[in-house]
Amino acid sequence: MTLLIDDQPHKVLSFSIMKQARGAAKTTIKFKNLKKGNTIENTYRSQESFDPAEVIKAAAQYTYSDGDNYFFMDNETFEETMIEGDIMGDKFQWVTEGSEVTLVMFDGIAIDLLIPNTINAKIAETEPNMKGNTSGAFTKPATLECGAVISVPGFLEVGEEIRVDTEKKTYLERVK
Repeated sequence: MTLLIDDQPHKVLSFSIMKQARGAAKTTIKFKNLKKGNTIENTYRSQESFDPAEVIKAAAQYTYSDGDNYFFMDNETFEETMIEGDIMGDKFQWVTEGSEVTLVMFDGIAIDLLIPNTINAKIAETEPNMKGNTSGAFTKPATLECGAVISVPGFLEVGEEIRVDTEKKTYLERVK
């Protein structure tokens, strides 16, 4: 959920409701400012209300980067949109040329980038498989073709395609 606080779009990260015996309930909400990137946590009375932020989500494709700026093409209008590196954060490690993503727009400016929760990627570099380490309990670091480094089971080798959870940065399964 995206709300407007002080004319800035904020995404709700978490909330908790505290009910007191005789008093009114209070809600503690943790927000992330989508323009500046900082997080805030405030407590509000239950009768307080917020205005929803009008954000637009648009499907886009990553085309190229120029220094610390990243460029995406809108899949419907074919317009190019630039996102600054500080907005991308560590999400860029999962994005390769031609990747499909979702841009979050506010007042015509891209303020956030949503990547799929799972992606398929090939292992670009990892240690060779050692004899006897074929069980799933042994893990080793692997660099994926997109540049991300995750832990994978010891039986995987370079060139194999795997499914990865981008939020937890974990190996899920081999892609058949």
